[in-house]
Amino acid sequence: MQQSDFESISRVSVPELDSILGKPFPILDDGFVRLVDYMGSDESIVQAARVSYGKGTKKVNEDRGLIRYLMRHRHSTPFEMCELKLHVRVPMDTWRQWIRHRMANVNEYSTRYSVAIDSAQTTLPGEWRVQSVGNKQGSDGYLESSKGDHLTKRETEFQKFAADIYNERLEMGVAREQARKDLPLATYTEAYWKIDLHNLLHFLALRMDDHAQLEIRLFAKTIGEQIVQKWVPNAWEAFVDYRLNALNLTKYDAQIIHALNTSGKEGAKQKAIELGLLDEQGSTAKKSREREELESKLMNMGFNIPW
Repeated sequence: MQQSDFESISRVSVPELDSILGKPFPILDDGFVRLVDYMGSDESIVQAARVSYGKGTKKVNEDRGLIRYLMRHRHSTPFEMCELKLHVRVPMDTWRQWIRHRMANVNEYSTRYSVAIDSAQTTLPGEWRVQSVGNKQGSDGYLESSKGDHLTKRETEFQKFAADIYNERLEMGVAREQARKDLPLATYTEAYWKIDLHNLLHFLALRMDDHAQLEIRLFAKTIGEQIVQKWVPNAWEAFVDYRLNALNLTKYDAQIIHALNTSGKEGAKQKAIELGLLDEQGSTAKKSREREELESKLMNMGFNIPW
């Protein structure tokens, strides 16, 4: 083939993203997310999906329909053709959750080479959350203000003490890699984080969920609503419809709903006993996370709990 056989290619540009390149979106008291670079767009997803038979159609409504089909049926490869690179500043405890999402390229600020960032996340008196009784890893509600005042005062004292010890070690010539060992997890770190759209949407599905910790949820919502929505609006719309606001019905869920529709409440109750979601007497005394999730889905769809 000759060079003339190839059409010229220009880099995909999304004006809505170009307008926010480098702009920091503030999060928490001293954190931020900012877009550094991106590759691809909704058009790139469509192009990748249609590569097996050329350009195909170009109508906007058909492109949107194809993206929705891909999202609905979990065809992930076309979404991997788009990438995003972010610069983030985030507390270390939140970063520990963030970095568990391994399908990304990461370069983090090093406290071996550089002095630690002189900033730590602080908590206002009304922001101290109470441990959830039903969720061992979550919170539920807030402490009364009198306790919050005390905890915020103690937090300030502790963070100052930790910073003073750290700086004293540096002044005495202790290596940075050792001087840092007692810094609190509230200390901010920074990183460049590059990830493809498929894995980014998985991150957002988990971290925008109400069950995610508040701090990382704030970062995820900012990334999703302030950056991804502008970048790939059709893919974002499909993601919201088919992932964020969708219900996933299990085999048990479908059987209970079928029994409820065909045999009424008693039929649904008997099916729940048969499946082990209720005890032999049809009681909910036996705790069942699967049953509780089913009940939540039924209420979400407008059904009354049949037992």
